[in-house]
Amino acid sequence: MSLFAELTGSVNAVRPSRTRMLNYDAVLVTSAAALLLLGLVMVYSASVTLADSPKFANYGNYHFLVRHALYMSMGVVAAVITFSVRMNTWQKFSRPFFGLALLLLAAVLIPGIGKEVNGSHRWLPLGFVNFQPSEMMKMAALIYAADYTVRKQAYMQSFVRGFLPMAGAIGFTGLFLLLEPDLGAFVVIVAISMGILFLGGINGKMFGGLAAVLVSTFLLLIWTSPWRRERLFAYLDPWTEVNALGKAYQLSHSLIAFGRGEWFGVGLGASVEKLHYLPEAHTDFLLAVIGEELGFVGVLVVISLFFIIVRRGFEIGRQAIAMDRVFSGLVAKGVALWLGVQALINMGVNLGLLPTKGLTLPFMSFGGSSIIASLCALAVLMRVDYENRILMRGGRL
Repeated sequence: MSLFAELTGSVNAVRPSRTRMLNYDAVLVTSAAALLLLGLVMVYSASVTLADSPKFANYGNYHFLVRHALYMSMGVVAAVITFSVRMNTWQKFSRPFFGLALLLLAAVLIPGIGKEVNGSHRWLPLGFVNFQPSEMMKMAALIYAADYTVRKQAYMQSFVRGFLPMAGAIGFTGLFLLLEPDLGAFVVIVAISMGILFLGGINGKMFGGLAAVLVSTFLLLIWTSPWRRERLFAYLDPWTEVNALGKAYQLSHSLIAFGRGEWFGVGLGASVEKLHYLPEAHTDFLLAVIGEELGFVGVLVVISLFFIIVRRGFEIGRQAIAMDRVFSGLVAKGVALWLGVQALINMGVNLGLLPTKGLTLPFMSFGGSSIIASLCALAVLMRVDYENRILMRGGRL
């Protein structure tokens, strides 16, 4: 054997094998899948006894489990379709998409079209499922704000050309949401839009002024609305007899559930608060059932999974911006803001840190529109990551 062959063989023997980059973020997908599966189990646990109550007497023990599994399946199909849409297509149709979402928000307020539930007009009946346009608006506002920031990058320091148009769009959206009323969705949409404007480089003084105006507006809405004011005071003192039996009834029983759970919980399926003490435990207060049955450890797992998803979202966004894909990067960070803020508000409500709001826990709470919207948001985030990986391999979009 020649000296060249020996040297070549030696080099090949010690050369490390080339690592193969996956087409998706395994940590992100695994974390979201874990939340979905845990949510399915806990929705069943929280709802299995509801058939014993007069309100749900016509439902079987598996009613909410079957419907939640159906919503998840619909969400997965919607997510696959969403993932197939390229990011430049989202950017191209951002304004028509936002306009469509506004029309649907207006449609729920029209008698005979929108559906009223407990005094709120938030749903459009679609036969076997009720569609909530505010969930669609979260995605539409996210895409629109990212596109607006890119289009108006040269005017982000201008009050008239950079600030006012976006403030008007947010205000117009808020008008429809507050007429429903759905203050919780408005808070999330404002957080998404403001977060993207901040990340896009809006003037610091204008951003601070906008934040001050919004906080003042929220306080004014609470003060001028008797039922919102009662809910706020009930949240501040949930243990007085009047509040515990009235506006703070859900909150007081949520706190009792967390207290019973202690470190490791009372065991899966062994919750007492879900036995008609904690109303709608399978929706907005699902975390309380998790806290009671799985304890502090179970709640910590949920928080950790959401932290991983939010962190991966910001890292994917940062990577896209570093590759001069500003729109995609802002969308990725916007998705992280959306899921993080909504999860934070839901957890804060369950733990008594925030006033009670009708916001679901993404990926987990029972609710078709919420599950589908969360999975579509995840699909958009995965699309940004997928396109990043194609470009890093030297490919073309």
